[in-house]
Amino acid sequence: MKIIALFFVCAIAFSGYGQKGLRFEDAPQKGIEVKKLDADYRSAIDSDPKKAVFKTDAEIEKHVQAYQDFLMDFGAFLLENNFKWTATTRAFNRIYMKPDGTIDYFLYHFNTPVTEEQEKEFNRLLNIYIKDKKFGVTANEKFAQCSPVTYPKSE
Repeated sequence: MKIIALFFVCAIAFSGYGQKGLRFEDAPQKGIEVKKLDADYRSAIDSDPKKAVFKTDAEIEKHVQAYQDFLMDFGAFLLENNFKWTATTRAFNRIYMKPDGTIDYFLYHFNTPVTEEQEKEFNRLLNIYIKDKKFGVTANEKFAQCSPVTYPKSE
């Protein structure tokens, strides 16, 4: 009986293990090697089509639209959850996805200073958002997308 209970505790504890939203700076402390992720997940788009997952103009356009929608939906999610940016905030992110569009990792770095409280709340909401969110496109292999992001000051 104890073994069964332990199994269920472990299953619950690790059920969300693959999906993580965290700062690039915190990744090594969590056992996440960014270089290994970059080797395991191909870039969604690249100036060299041989290196990219999405190669045709139509695929690239669909991917870019999905990425824009993903970020816009995340911004709306932050607002719906009363998250306020006190100033225009610049960040950089890299999102790692399974072929079905499930988010494995969402790594970010703020280029504009934010308070510790803002960062904790941002991270908490990010992890809620990516828990069940799919990216919006699928592929035949794991893929990653990165970019700078600007979050406008909340009104």
